[in-house]
Amino acid sequence: MAGKLIIFSAPSGAGKSTIVHHLLTKNLNLEFSVSATSRLPRGVEKHGIDYYYFTAEEFRKLIDNKDFIEYEEVYEDLYYGTLRSEISRIATNGNNIIFDVDVVGGLNIKKQFGDQALAIFIAPPSIETLLKRLNNRGTDTAEMIQKRVGKAEHELSFAPKFDIVIVNDKLEQAQNEAEQIIRDFLNK
Repeated sequence: MAGKLIIFSAPSGAGKSTIVHHLLTKNLNLEFSVSATSRLPRGVEKHGIDYYYFTAEEFRKLIDNKDFIEYEEVYEDLYYGTLRSEISRIATNGNNIIFDVDVVGGLNIKKQFGDQALAIFIAPPSIETLLKRLNNRGTDTAEMIQKRVGKAEHELSFAPKFDIVIVNDKLEQAQNEAEQIIRDFLNK
């Protein structure tokens, strides 16, 4: 493996994607690991850039072929996972790999790569704040928001299993904290 692995996990709406995008603009030699999913693209999302999009049936075939280092069926027929080929692609480029993955996937990657990986959990300051953020996004139905909040309560119980927990109360502060933690990890 050419570089180190930086794993970000969090409940939906905690701000992990915003923090990951911020870190990609810094001089950290990071390359984003594009996840695979069985959901449809949203808005202007593109295959191979935002996600690798597959049907649920195609995703299950990839699982059977052992093409994933980790995957999860988040909801019925809604899969997310990390392709082995994506890790190889980034390692070949000589970059450190940054992941934006669900909690179970993040812990599975950490388990496989051990000290070569840093697992960071982004926590919301409270469930109430998370609910406000999800409502303000305007991308989900009220039913889906309730599902996400219910799942978030469960995902928060995994936080102690991560190497680092960052509470995203003030975005700029959380971004700076994440950047410093990663710089320290990469310089070990």
